[in-house]
Amino acid sequence: MMKVRSIVGLVMSAATILSIATASGQAYPAKTIRIVTSEPGGGSDLTSRLLAQGLTGPLGQPVIVDNRAGVIVVETVAKAPPDGYTILLSASMWLSPLFQPELSFDQVRDFLPIALAVSTPNILVIHPSLPVKSVKDLIALAKSRPGELNYATGTTGSASHIAAEKFKSMAGVNMMRIPYKNAGPGITALIGGQVQIMFATAGSITPHIKAGKLRPLGVTSPKPSALLPDLPTVAATGLPGYDANTLFGLFAPAKTPADIINRLNQEIVRYLSRAEAREKLLSVGVEPSPSSVEQWAAMVKADMDAVSKIIKSANLRVN
Repeated sequence: MMKVRSIVGLVMSAATILSIATASGQAYPAKTIRIVTSEPGGGSDLTSRLLAQGLTGPLGQPVIVDNRAGVIVVETVAKAPPDGYTILLSASMWLSPLFQPELSFDQVRDFLPIALAVSTPNILVIHPSLPVKSVKDLIALAKSRPGELNYATGTTGSASHIAAEKFKSMAGVNMMRIPYKNAGPGITALIGGQVQIMFATAGSITPHIKAGKLRPLGVTSPKPSALLPDLPTVAATGLPGYDANTLFGLFAPAKTPADIINRLNQEIVRYLSRAEAREKLLSVGVEPSPSSVEQWAAMVKADMDAVSKIIKSANLRVN
């Protein structure tokens, strides 16, 4: 009898724990959710604001954007309670520790992936004075003049820098890097002819292409982009296998319950799959790219592995 009572007690306890866990999952969210991201004006900020608008209704609670500067963006979420109310949207935070091992956060230890939200290809652009018409021409010119051609990038580890390093490595060319604090001054220098080449996001460079101030050679995505549908890929026009998309994804603090991660993923994917959301996102220079939790985790790992090899082969250091 005592043994039966013990078994019954264990079953009842397990049922109670399960019902509490289920109730907890059903209760989420019960208050405002913060998407922490970089400073206003960039792709991460614009994406965060559109997501916040799109998720507020379905989640039944306000979703707001919390803009922070520099590494504080990531540290804020790493230190937040793992309850789903503070999440991160970033375009490259998983790569930062590869360039700066002294940073206080660790991608694997401190975060869980939620979803890839949007992506944007970089555009390989040149100053019109450079005598090339295609990616193949550029590679040939760079090989004939080793170390003479120069290219603008943002800071070490930025999307423009990584795209250029991948290009140099795969094409086997030697070009001189001219780093800037961010992409804006680099684009200005390119337009002014102080530099010759740059990999820049579609949203930032398209107006200058349309104005005839810069010449595009290709998009860095593996297939043509809806943002510039008539422009061929770098991979198809001289460098097979080349891919340097900028990915904007969401993360939660480590130990956030799986049911909360899955709920957020489902609502994000549902919103990004709507025609209205696609139209809004394309208008600000990014493409909706909804993914499962598992797909996003695999993409982050693959990106880290690829960039680790580039860092080692090029002996890269932080500015």
